[in-house]
Amino acid sequence: DVGEAEVVVYDILGRAVNTFVHSHNQAGWYEVVFNAENMSSGIYFYRLESDGVVIAKNKMLLLK
Repeated sequence: DVGEAEVVVYDILGRAVNTFVHSHNQAGWYEVVFNAENMSSGIYFYRLESDGVVIAKNKMLLLK
């Protein structure tokens, strides 16, 4: 099955700060390199969506 996957990272105010899109991939395991060099420490949220369906959403803590 071929689909589009998107990972969006949000700050505590709900603003999108990073978006990763992988278009037209076969089903399987994929990896995203997340570079937080320009981000400050704090709580962020992420959402993983594939073909319009939210697969996962959670919070993460970035410590520098």
